[in-house]
Amino acid sequence: MTKTSEQSTAQGQALAMAVLNSVQNPVILVDAAGKVAFANWEAEAFFGSSAAHLAKNKISTFIPFGSPLLALIDQVRERKAPVNEYRVDLSSPRLGQEKLVDLYVAPVVSEPGSVVVVFQERSMADKIDRQLTHRAAARSVTGLASMLAHEIKNPLSGIRGAAQLLETSVPDDDRALTRLICDETDRIVSLVDRMEVFSDERPVDRSPINIHSVLDHVKAIAKAGFARKIKFSEMYDPSLPPVYANRDQLVQVFLNLVKNAAEAVSDQSDAEIMLTTAYRPGIRLSVAGTREKISLPLEFCVIDNGPGVPLDLLPHLFDPFITTKTNGSGLGLALVAKIIGGHGGIVECDSQSRRTIFRVLMPMHKEEAGDGRADNFTGSVK
Repeated sequence: MTKTSEQSTAQGQALAMAVLNSVQNPVILVDAAGKVAFANWEAEAFFGSSAAHLAKNKISTFIPFGSPLLALIDQVRERKAPVNEYRVDLSSPRLGQEKLVDLYVAPVVSEPGSVVVVFQERSMADKIDRQLTHRAAARSVTGLASMLAHEIKNPLSGIRGAAQLLETSVPDDDRALTRLICDETDRIVSLVDRMEVFSDERPVDRSPINIHSVLDHVKAIAKAGFARKIKFSEMYDPSLPPVYANRDQLVQVFLNLVKNAAEAVSDQSDAEIMLTTAYRPGIRLSVAGTREKISLPLEFCVIDNGPGVPLDLLPHLFDPFITTKTNGSGLGLALVAKIIGGHGGIVECDSQSRRTIFRVLMPMHKEEAGDGRADNFTGSVK
């Protein structure tokens, strides 16, 4: 081989490496012996190992025992044709929880027995799918709230009035019963009033908002009241652009999230809540009925070191009437999902023992945001 052809080959290999390392999905090359001959940067992060360490071991070392991936690799070698497999669970202590992936496995013609494996993580897509389900549930509550307001509150006021009249004429021993009727009637009316918030579909005034001023305001309210004994810490990105939102509604959202976090850590001596902001490009959502795609680069998190959310509750956390609190109504997080959804964003939760993260993703302010198009997301992941 001449010097020129050697240089051309080296340049081609360097270009191929640069292209593979720029791919945002983990990509590996498994050779005929089952070893990981190549791993791009995303694959190193996915497996938590360097490419050099991966190359010393077989792929079976890094994935769960009996994983369908091994069978797919054998199938591709045998048929010499690519295969797609969806929603393959690779969860393990090494890779972590909720490692649900789509797989593309293809043979390498020039290297007999070698295959390329491309991993597409499903976690974010599934979380956004769940978010759309939460919005549908919130819309159901909207209809229920409208019905309750008209069909229940009027009879309740009559029941309460009758109980008050009875209270003046019954013996002292029975007044506790009339008082109980009034108290329970008031409790039902209060619940209906809270649900009526869901039926308020009026457009809200929005403007460019500095999220840090909102979080500082929420923290001040919390430290003056329900979170007086809890340590707060912040990790803010000072260069974050404004978010196009209604300030009062954002305060309501983060006050709800901080209050939930405070209740989760209330029994701990080392109780701590962390507020973080960051710019995370990459998540884009399509707007229903248009070709427009909305970017959600602004990430705001409320993190606590409490015991975590029960696994069976986690997928339904933002559904109405779902709560772990003895006297809770289960409407707080549903309202959070409704408000953030109305702003074109999403909210989701990652939870494990000693670390629960409520993550809010929202679009940043643009000059043309006033036309409302950026706020009408009802679509899908792209």
